[in-house]
Amino acid sequence: MAGGAVTRFAPSPTGPLHLGHAFAAIVAHDMARDDSGRFLLRIEDIDRARCRPEWEAQISDDLRWLGLTWDQPVLRQSDRLPVYAAALDTLAAHGLTYACTCTRGDIRAALSAPQEGAPLIGPDGPVYPGTCRHAGHDRREAAIRLDMARAMAAVGPLAFTETGPAHAGHHRIDAAQMIAGVGDIVLARRDMGTSYHLSVVLDDAAQGVTHVTRGEDLFEATAIHVLLQRLLDLPTPVYHHHRLIRDAAGKRLAKRDDARALSKYRAEGATPQDIRALIGL
Repeated sequence: MAGGAVTRFAPSPTGPLHLGHAFAAIVAHDMARDDSGRFLLRIEDIDRARCRPEWEAQISDDLRWLGLTWDQPVLRQSDRLPVYAAALDTLAAHGLTYACTCTRGDIRAALSAPQEGAPLIGPDGPVYPGTCRHAGHDRREAAIRLDMARAMAAVGPLAFTETGPAHAGHHRIDAAQMIAGVGDIVLARRDMGTSYHLSVVLDDAAQGVTHVTRGEDLFEATAIHVLLQRLLDLPTPVYHHHRLIRDAAGKRLAKRDDARALSKYRAEGATPQDIRALIGL
């Protein structure tokens, strides 16, 4: 990690931080600090209907209680909508996107047709059947999708380096798998103006992130992000997908698991060292 790793923790202020968030934040923080690097905070608040200022304040308070410090400035996705729009314009200018008016029900119906067989499930859910690919709908009334076949034809060989324990190594990205197994992903939802895939790629580049640390459930999405990086002429960081914190039944924690919220452990007298022990650090 020559020059000091730059990592980030990117929570959404839609609920309390739980033990899984603590694990993700500590992994990213310790990787950067152990390398004399920079640890950054990003607030992923594009879902305006669910984000709350009080949750953002609680995030900062919980992280400080854990003993974590972050370099300034804090990046907020809600401040970057023009950046996402400009990237969409760039991709559209190269003929790589199209407008999609399909609802989730439309997609389910198309995929459940008898001649289609069992629907393929990719890292973004059921693989989109391409219904709107040549429809020419007005983008102001639609989601924006990436034409995966055109996108893969526009780039050369793609690969990334992974250092996480489950997938460590150098991974090449297969064009046929991207087209058939991932499909035409959504780049901008009609109510947000962007998507996770687009914003995370642009934000990591803007913050100069060199090492992306995140849960292993996002490993399969990495190929999407590497493709977007190439299309938008952005650097590809090193990826580190870590284990997930699960409950006693083996289910990954979610924000609805309030019983494992850091605020409740704090109220019961737990220490930051207790939290590290609970999550195996």
